[in-house]
Amino acid sequence: MEARSRNLPVLAPPMFDKENYQAWAVKMQAYMEGCDYWEAVEDDYEVAALPDNLTLNQIKNHKEMKTRKAKAKAYLYAAVPPAIFSRIMVCESTKTIWDFLKAEYQGDEMIKSMKVLNLVREFERLQMKESETIKEYSTKLIVIANKERMLGTDLSDNRLVQKILVSLPERYEATIASLENTRDLSQIKLAELVRALQAPEQRRSRRLKGSVEDALRAKVQHSSEGKEKKWKGKKGSDSKSEVAAGCRKQRRKIFSMQALCWLVDSGYTNHMTSDKKLFRNLDKSIKLRVRIGNGEYLAVEGRGTVAMKSCAGIKLISDVMYVPEID
Repeated sequence: MEARSRNLPVLAPPMFDKENYQAWAVKMQAYMEGCDYWEAVEDDYEVAALPDNLTLNQIKNHKEMKTRKAKAKAYLYAAVPPAIFSRIMVCESTKTIWDFLKAEYQGDEMIKSMKVLNLVREFERLQMKESETIKEYSTKLIVIANKERMLGTDLSDNRLVQKILVSLPERYEATIASLENTRDLSQIKLAELVRALQAPEQRRSRRLKGSVEDALRAKVQHSSEGKEKKWKGKKGSDSKSEVAAGCRKQRRKIFSMQALCWLVDSGYTNHMTSDKKLFRNLDKSIKLRVRIGNGEYLAVEGRGTVAMKSCAGIKLISDVMYVPEID
């Protein structure tokens, strides 16, 4: 086992670039602990002189303690740029070096308080953009929280959950309403909330992807039809053109039918319909409220899968809300 560890590559210590001292200090301490040299920095023990009548074990321990202190100092020297090295090279011990860097770059309590205040302001002002995903937005909040924690201020996961819930765009309202009816939001974990909010994002992404693919197919079909007409002119009847024309008529029919009771939601969380007959299956236990374009809230009496007839066959649309009050 010992022979194998000697063959493992030794990682270089994390470099300090005069910026973000707190993050570097955490990395450097973890590095020293992993190499078993942190004791030489933290305790700054003295290596006693060797007594007479030494045993082999005493000689070995004495050598290990001296080597540990020397390597700890060498790693600190290697982790700083030349400008900083010229200032710490006169320090006698590793603890003196560590304390100098802490005092020089972390600052006193007043400076730490100002840094914490700036991070709190950044945290409170941050709002989720329309172009962002919930994963990207939550990552920004976690980065700020970790910076505060390194400065000694604890920002709990519960506070992050509250921040996310009050700063989300309107497209997440249906999902939040569902969570309010089924979960205790004061007890929900951050990772669990992020997963729950990712589900409507993924459904929306699939719908948008499908719309793009349909548009591309229609464009290719239109281009092919134009080429056929160019070669065949008006001679006779072209069965392929007739089929394409029939598909286009059918597609127009799909989006025009049920005009008074079918709302296609291309940018938000769910489709909605007031026609109960369209549902292939319907879960009536879902009871929510949704806000429509005019700001009015309507009651949701269930959610299920709707079957629509198209030129390609029966089209199933999942996660459709049953809202009887849609005009």
